[in-house]
Amino acid sequence: MSETRSEPGSRTPGRSRSRSRHRRRRTALFAGVPLALASAGAMAYGGVLGVFGADAQPQASAASATTSARAASSALAGVTDVANGFASVNALGQNGTYGGRGGQTVTVKTLADLEKYATAAEPYIIVVAATINMNPVGKEIKVASDKTIIGSGTAGHIVGGGFFLGQGVHNVIIRNLTIRDAYQGVWNDKEHDFDAIQMDGAHHVWIDHNDLRHMADGLIDSRKDTTYLTVSWNKLSQENKAFGIGWTENTTADITIHHNWIRETEQRNPSTDNVAHAHLYNNYLEDEAGTTIKSSYGNYSRGKTNMVLENSYFQGMTNPVVRDATATLVQRGNVFSGTTGKNESGGSGAAWDPKTYYAYTLDKAADVSALLKSGAGPRSSVAKATSTTSATATTTSAAATTLTVAADGSGQYRTVQAAVNAVPANNPSRVVISVKPGTYRELVKVPSNKPHVTIQGSGGSRKDTTIVFNNASGTPKPDGSGTYGTGGSATVAVEADDFQARNLTISNDFDEGAHQDIAGQAVALRTAADKVFLDGVIVSGDQDTLLVDTASKDKLGRVYMTNSYVIGNVDFIFGRATAVIDKSVITLKKRWNGTSAGYVTAPSTVANRKGILIANSTVSGDVSDRSFYLGRPWHAGGDASLDPQTTIRNTTLSAAIRTTPWTDMSGFSWKEDRFAEYKNTGAGSGAASGDRPILTDAQAANQEIADWLGDWTPTAG
Repeated sequence: MSETRSEPGSRTPGRSRSRSRHRRRRTALFAGVPLALASAGAMAYGGVLGVFGADAQPQASAASATTSARAASSALAGVTDVANGFASVNALGQNGTYGGRGGQTVTVKTLADLEKYATAAEPYIIVVAATINMNPVGKEIKVASDKTIIGSGTAGHIVGGGFFLGQGVHNVIIRNLTIRDAYQGVWNDKEHDFDAIQMDGAHHVWIDHNDLRHMADGLIDSRKDTTYLTVSWNKLSQENKAFGIGWTENTTADITIHHNWIRETEQRNPSTDNVAHAHLYNNYLEDEAGTTIKSSYGNYSRGKTNMVLENSYFQGMTNPVVRDATATLVQRGNVFSGTTGKNESGGSGAAWDPKTYYAYTLDKAADVSALLKSGAGPRSSVAKATSTTSATATTTSAAATTLTVAADGSGQYRTVQAAVNAVPANNPSRVVISVKPGTYRELVKVPSNKPHVTIQGSGGSRKDTTIVFNNASGTPKPDGSGTYGTGGSATVAVEADDFQARNLTISNDFDEGAHQDIAGQAVALRTAADKVFLDGVIVSGDQDTLLVDTASKDKLGRVYMTNSYVIGNVDFIFGRATAVIDKSVITLKKRWNGTSAGYVTAPSTVANRKGILIANSTVSGDVSDRSFYLGRPWHAGGDASLDPQTTIRNTTLSAAIRTTPWTDMSGFSWKEDRFAEYKNTGAGSGAASGDRPILTDAQAANQEIADWLGDWTPTAG
C-alpha cells in the first residue's frame, strides 16, 4: 500500500524530489506577521469532552497566562459558547451544556420580563441589560431548563436576590452577571436563605464570569446531588459562606471548579461534601490582611468526596486545604503564600484522572493571582443584543430553518443527502439539518452553492447518529469511469462555506485487510471551504481520515474543530487548509494487520499561509510506544512551492509518539518546512533539539488560535 502523496483526486505516488531542488527556508520557520487576534469564540478554559489518560500535568508560563487572559476577555464575544469541565459531559440524556442555544434571544430590563423568560418552558437566551431589583428582597427566580442568562457587557446586575434551579432542571448557563446585596445585617445569617445561585438536584449547569457578593446566606449552593456542574472565572467575595456543595448522603455528583477568585469569605471556599469527582484547579483563594473577615478554611474535602486539586494559589488563608478522614484529596502543583494551619491530602479513595472525562489545560499556579485579578468576573466584551431600546423585553426570532432526517420515516427526509438537496441554492441564512439517532450508510455532499448548512445529530451522544460509507481511493466507480481517488472517497464532502457539524459521527469503514489489492486511502470527512466549524463530532477512519482542503490553491479555507475526536493511523489529518483542532482527542489506531506505525498529520500548506494547529488536546491510543510520528510534509504532486506547517502546542502526548516526532516524505525534508511544538506534556513530549523544534514564548505568541482564524469567530448557529 502506497503512503506517498499526490493531488487528492489521483493519489498516484508522488515523484521523488532531491533536496537540491527544494528551496531552503529553515530561517523562515517562524516568519510572518500575525493576523488580527480575534476570538475563537469557543476558547473557554478547560475542555468539553472525555479524553484518554494523561501522563503528566501541563504547565503554562507567564506567556500562556497572557494567552489565557486574552481568551478570558474574548470568549464572551457571543452568547452561544458551550460549557467546559463536567458540565460538558454527555450524561443523563443531556449532550453537554449549551443553555438556550437554538431558542429566541430576548433582552430584559425588568424583573417581570426576566422572570417570564427564565421560567418559561421554551429555550431562551436572556440578555440582562440593566440593574434589576428583586421584589421582595431574597426572591430567587425559579429557572427552567434550556436557558442562557447572560449580562450585556457589565450592565447586568441582579440586586437583592438570585436564581434557583430545582430538581431535574438542566442545561442552564448563568454568565457575566453581577448578583449582589441581599445582605440583611447578620454575618452568619441563620434566618435568611438568600443565595445568589442555589441548585437542588439540577444537572448540566455552567456558572461563568459572574461577580457574586454580599448575600444573606451564601453565594453558590450546589445541593441534593446537583451534578455535571462547572463553575468558572467567577469572583466570589464579601460573604460568610462562599460556595457550599452537598446536603446528601449520596456520592454521585461530578463537579468542576476552575479559575475562580474567592476573596474575603470565611467558609465554604468551597466545602465539598460527598462528591464522587470534584476537580478544582487554577483557583485563587485570598484572605486579605488587615480586614475584619478571616478565613476559617479554604478548600474542604468532606464526607466521601474524592477531590483532585491542581495549580491553585492560596494567599494568607487559614487552614488552606482540609479533608475529612473519610474523604480523598490529591494535591498537585499548588502554591501557598502566607498560609497557616492545616494543609492536608491523602485518603483511600480510588485515584482518578479528570482527563478521562474531559480535556483541560492548566495555567501555571504562580500566574493564577494576576490572571484572575484581570480575568475573573463580568467582561465588558459581551456582545450587545441587537435591539435594546425598549424598556421591556425585545425578542429576536431564531433565524435558522430546520429540516429533520430520520431513517424510519418519522422525519421530513429519510437520508441526509435528501435534506441537503432540499436546501435552496444560494440560501441566504442558516439551515439546520437535524438527524435523528441511527446509522445512515450513504455518501453526503454539500455543494458550494449551499452555504450556511448545519448537520446536527439530535441524540444524547455524538455516537447516536452516524454517517458512514466505505469508499477508498482505489474503489472503482459504479459507472466504470475509474476509481474515486482520495478526495472522492469521502463519506461526507463539504464544499460550501460557513458549514457546521455537531453531535454526530462521520466514519469511513473501508476494510483494508479485505482489499489489499486497491489503494486504501479512505476519507471520512473532506472539507474544501472556508469557515467550517466542527463541534462535538467523531471523525473516524484509518488512513486519510480527515482531509482539510481548500476550494483551490489560491483560496483560503479555515476549519475550526473543537470538543471532538479524530481517529486514524496514516496521515489521518491532512491537507492545505488553515485548520485548528482545539480541545480534542487525537486517537492513534493500529494498522489493518495489527501493527503500530503511523503519522498524525500531513500538511500541504501553501506558502505564507497557516497550516494545521493542534492545541489544548490529547494525542494517545492503544498502540505501541514510540511508533507514531506527529507529522510529515506533503508536497502534493511534488509541488516544491508549498510550505507545509504543523504546530502542536499545549497538548498531552502519550508514549506512542516518537522521540524524533517529524519525518521526511517523498524526498522532501521536514526540516525545510514548518514543524514545531510548544509546551506539550506527557510521556511523548521532549526537550528542544535539532530534531525537535520547540517554539520560544515570543514565537508561540504568533502561533495561537486567533492567528489561524483571523477575522472569523466560530459561533454555533
